[in-house]
Amino acid sequence: MNQRNHQNHSPDNYNPDVLTCLANLSSDEVFTPPNLVNQILDLLPKELWSNKEAKFLDPVCKSGVFLREIAKRLNVGLEKQIPNKQKRINHIYKNQLFGIAITELTSLLSRRSVYCSKTANGKYSVCDNFEDEQGNIKYSRLKHTWHPSASSGGNCIYCGASQTVYERGEDFETYAYNFIHTDLSAEQAGKLEEIFNMKFDVIIGNPPYQLSDGGFDKSASPIYHKFVEQAIKLNPRYLTMIIPARWYSGGKGLDEFRSRMLNDDRLCEIHDFPETSDVFPGLNIRGGVCYFLWDKEHKGKCKVTTYKNGNKSKTVERPLLEKGSEVFIRYNEAINILRKVQKLKEDSFAKIVSSRKPFGLPTNFEEYSLKKIDRKNILLYRFGDYGYVSSNQIEKNQQLIKKWKVIVPYASPGADDYPHLVLSKPIISEPNSCSTETYLVVGPFENEKICKNVAMYMCSSFARFLILLIKPSQHVTQKTYTLVPQQDFKQKWTDEKLYKKYGITKDEIAFIESIVRPMENSLNCGSRYLDDFDDSINSDK
Repeated sequence: MNQRNHQNHSPDNYNPDVLTCLANLSSDEVFTPPNLVNQILDLLPKELWSNKEAKFLDPVCKSGVFLREIAKRLNVGLEKQIPNKQKRINHIYKNQLFGIAITELTSLLSRRSVYCSKTANGKYSVCDNFEDEQGNIKYSRLKHTWHPSASSGGNCIYCGASQTVYERGEDFETYAYNFIHTDLSAEQAGKLEEIFNMKFDVIIGNPPYQLSDGGFDKSASPIYHKFVEQAIKLNPRYLTMIIPARWYSGGKGLDEFRSRMLNDDRLCEIHDFPETSDVFPGLNIRGGVCYFLWDKEHKGKCKVTTYKNGNKSKTVERPLLEKGSEVFIRYNEAINILRKVQKLKEDSFAKIVSSRKPFGLPTNFEEYSLKKIDRKNILLYRFGDYGYVSSNQIEKNQQLIKKWKVIVPYASPGADDYPHLVLSKPIISEPNSCSTETYLVVGPFENEKICKNVAMYMCSSFARFLILLIKPSQHVTQKTYTLVPQQDFKQKWTDEKLYKKYGITKDEIAFIESIVRPMENSLNCGSRYLDDFDDSINSDK
């Protein structure tokens, strides 16, 4: 560090960028740090910064940081073409930079950081060509459009927001985002363009991530994909956004979006962050985040780069979809391992895993007894506890009640720290037993011994690694077991045996163990029925 830089960053002189100091509105509306914005801008061709005709739109302005950093680059790039500084600034702000704020508050914040004034035509605005207060950063208060059949409370037809949550008084934000609360069908593709009456070369931003859908507890539906889809309909030359990475595997409201994105050969770069804290310190968005570059003229493979603990992986250019896969595999190092596994063409473990709510009993089911009243009572496994129910309370899959089976919690343990634990400990569920929605059922199986072997296999680093590849959130659904192969469960399977079977190399083993944490005390696996397990799942005596 030279002396000048040292002085600029001394305690007495240090003047931080205020946009690095903002607290997030929520985990759904995340402010983007300036350094991250510039990493995203680096994806765009350098010649854009010297193109005085290029037009940029941030349709989800929160702090205005994207437009501010673009302005800095254009100011340098256009210096020779427009030597007069004030004329250059006027041209950039009036003709090249456009934004749509997500709330009234963020519209004020964005104008302050972009124009250096809370009003675009104010006395202290850096641009002296605007005639109104909004300038090119627009905001208008909208109301949600509730589904007509939802008279007693439903959801918005555009964004899915809950009427019971978001139908509120004039003094409260509606969170009816301007950019997506319009119908962009093929016939109406120009409707949103009328806001500025132009085509855009670049659409860029960090959209809101989710909205409450009125479901149980804190249920929320993803919304970020709607901004991406709307932007693509406007047909820019380039599109780049930072969004949660859950779309890789689909899930709640994301299956169609995942399919469209992974089959779109205009998606040319993905920068993947499995740990959210690598880009948004202090936040934990399950499944991580990514930013991408969509190029209208690109046709072909996608460049994929993964970042972990501040380290950047080697960039690999590869198809978005592996042969036979419907999801995106985020780790470049995992591709060769997966191909080795798939080469044997074994049945998927997902075929023996139940769907959610296997016996029809919800997580908050309360109609059970703590004591067994008669011999016909069925043992009920519920969240962290036991109880007893009668057979007529079980709504489906009654044929599983009298079978040996393995049950495993639907939610994974802990945070997204590396290495991952991935899976909560499985439990042997004996005949005359069932479970609430807390668990998924694996099986049924012939006897207790096979159940133990299945549970051991699920505890292996090998199996949990394959689960992790398509696990987009805290939940381990039936779908997340898709890449895990079934085995002959009449025998025990350890990591050593599995690595040998599939020809996993030492370097590949090291990679697996770098992202999957060993399951300590796995001999218990959460159940009194596994007390006779060996001291380690890697023992095969």
